[in-house]
Amino acid sequence: MGRGRAKAKQTKVARELKYHSPNTDLTALQRELAGAGKSDHDFDDDYKEYVDDDDDDHADEDPDPWVRPTR
Repeated sequence: MGRGRAKAKQTKVARELKYHSPNTDLTALQRELAGAGKSDHDFDDDYKEYVDDDDDDHADEDPDPWVRPTR
């Protein structure tokens, strides 16, 4: 397929998306935005034992050789 046909197809698809939007289920959107699931805080607490927040532990290690030094 040549570039002209590909561009014409992309234009057709873009025009259909722009002017003929699908029906939106507003009640489902409202339920999703209301946040019926777990909050981010609960998720963080579940994995707290795996997080290493202390950057001082690795301060004496060699720096990354790929990082350009700052002047």
